[in-house]
Amino acid sequence: MKIALVGYGRMGKIIEEIALKRGHEIVAKLKETPTHENLNHPDVVIEFSLPEVAFNNIKVCLENKIPVICGTTGWLEKKPEIERIALENGTAFLYGSNFSLGVNLFFALNEKLAGLMKNVNQYTCQLEEIHHIHKLDAPSGTAISLAEGIIKNSNTYDAWKLEETLGNQLGIFAVREDEVPGTHSVFYKSEVDEIEIKHTAFNRNGFALGAVVAAEWIKDKKGNFTMKDVLGL
Repeated sequence: MKIALVGYGRMGKIIEEIALKRGHEIVAKLKETPTHENLNHPDVVIEFSLPEVAFNNIKVCLENKIPVICGTTGWLEKKPEIERIALENGTAFLYGSNFSLGVNLFFALNEKLAGLMKNVNQYTCQLEEIHHIHKLDAPSGTAISLAEGIIKNSNTYDAWKLEETLGNQLGIFAVREDEVPGTHSVFYKSEVDEIEIKHTAFNRNGFALGAVVAAEWIKDKKGNFTMKDVLGL
């Protein structure tokens, strides 16, 4: 495949390395805004940039009828508009708050546990995410996805908030520490015990590999997708 990388930072460089090893060609490595010319006619775009430019980056690519894999978090209030643009232009869009295979299995486990805890009102739930000090958004997109999975399966919570759980609001603690790639924990606590599930990333390679696998999967498809579609979860 011909792949254009939009947002050529640390993740972009790891994605490039993995894509080349899997036999793909990188036709563009952009730190600037994509255009029809500088994208250089790719089969797919992988977009890992910054929250403030992600929407425009993705919009340009979709309007040029190029499918987009997006891993940028912190811009999701505009995601419905992007999904509409993808459909209008007969192309495909896939957003992932986290492309790691392990994290996507963790998402499924989180929803299963939330369903089991649905009618056990002795427990309150909280989330914690730990990331490197360079991460700009808080909470992480992965933590928001975990919170949404709990809310969907809960009788107690209907929204999430930063910091401590309060009433019907599910609390997410966001910690920024050293060079941590990403650690996510879900806690159910009662007066007598605590249940915890946790995912710890050792490096960013799992995120990058998942993004390339998603790019391979989305070629020639039309519509809006998630990693659940890619992995058949």
